[in-house]
Amino acid sequence: MSKITLGVEHVGLSVKDVKEAATFFLDVLGFSKLGERDDYPAIFVTDGVTKITLWQVKDPHSATPFNRQENIGLHHLAFKLENDTALDSLYERMKTVKNVKIEFSPENLGQGPSRHMMVYGPSGIRLEFIARK
Repeated sequence: MSKITLGVEHVGLSVKDVKEAATFFLDVLGFSKLGERDDYPAIFVTDGVTKITLWQVKDPHSATPFNRQENIGLHHLAFKLENDTALDSLYERMKTVKNVKIEFSPENLGQGPSRHMMVYGPSGIRLEFIARK
């Protein structure tokens, strides 16, 4: 059978605070804003390769956070970085960002030489950043 899909068109993430989540992607990760829908509410962002739709949950106070060991769904979202310098720089920046929890600092991915780190961004979404060698 020949392939049917051509890659990921976009990723949709439900978030507690759509503006806070967008600020994280725009200001911390350098994404660009593609658009916004106030009636949804949603904000669409991209890094030029990956498009992400950020959706505001209806009631942030009653929303159930994802537990990667108990729920079916997105375990984490992984982003490629150019090199170790970019990874280390992003780590230093993440240490200063409000509402970001660093799960682990840059370390070898398996036996190396590639390295990665994992964080929980705004709304607790688990994000991985990888510098492959």
